[in-house]
Amino acid sequence: MQNAILYTTEGCHLCEQAAALLAPWRANGRLQLQEVDIVDDDDLMERYGVRIPVLRLSDSGRELGWPFDAAALEQFLTCD
Repeated sequence: MQNAILYTTEGCHLCEQAAALLAPWRANGRLQLQEVDIVDDDDLMERYGVRIPVLRLSDSGRELGWPFDAAALEQFLTCD
């Protein structure tokens, strides 16, 4: 199982699309996801403000920035 963080913010329709792409991975137990709203953290706002949604793997620190589709997500999450 992968552990990941989805950097997001409230009202972001792109973030909602990313969460929908991630839903099957969560449902089948292949992904443990923590959603982090960047709005309350100045460092995260500076780093991700114009890039969200961004998926970050907790173990490796690798990041996948928007835009991505199901195929890109599959490759990102299964690549060693």
